Amino acid sequence: MFTGIVETMAKVLQKTDEGLVLERPKIFTDIKIGSSICVFGACLSIVALDKKTMRFDIVPETWRRTKLGDLRIGDRVNLERSLRADARFEGHVVQGHVEGTSGQWGVIRGKNGVRFTVTIPEALLPFVVEKGSIAIDGVSLTVAKMEGNQCTIALIPHTLEVTTLGSLKEGERVNIETDVMGRYV
Repeated sequence: MFTGIVETMAKVLQKTDEGLVLERPKIFTDIKIGSSICVFGACLSIVALDKKTMRFDIVPETWRRTKLGDLRIGDRVNLERSLRADARFEGHVVQGHVEGTSGQWGVIRGKNGVRFTVTIPEALLPFVVEKGSIAIDGVSLTVAKMEGNQCTIALIPHTLEVTTLGSLKEGERVNIETDVMGRYV
């Protein structure tokens, strides 16, 4: 389980049909083979690591259902280690189970951040509610407004700076995970 509070970003060093190799962040001193890492919102298990890299196997289902398949060498990804039982819980419950993607979004920039609007896939609409939580590329966010299939989120400058959301390019897909609490209600 994760919280959607991105700890750091890392660069994609290698991509094959079988998986990804990412740079290992210096703060990830407590990870080991088998550790779960939320990579752009997808829960992946470390299968090999050294002081500078982490390798993850990725199955075809994950390539197909997430934006991980769109990654290129040099791209940066959002990372979060799994939540420890004795840690402060600061975001919302994020399972790392990407439910869908959307390449239709827009940004309105303001003085104190941006308003980010993303088109939610039809199958996920019942699970996205105004003032509820949503994870976009693994980032815990609050739904500011729902209008039809358009979900608007207010992003503060800090979030734009410490996650990849601040460098999204027009048409780039985003991973979406709805709030698990809302799904079960």
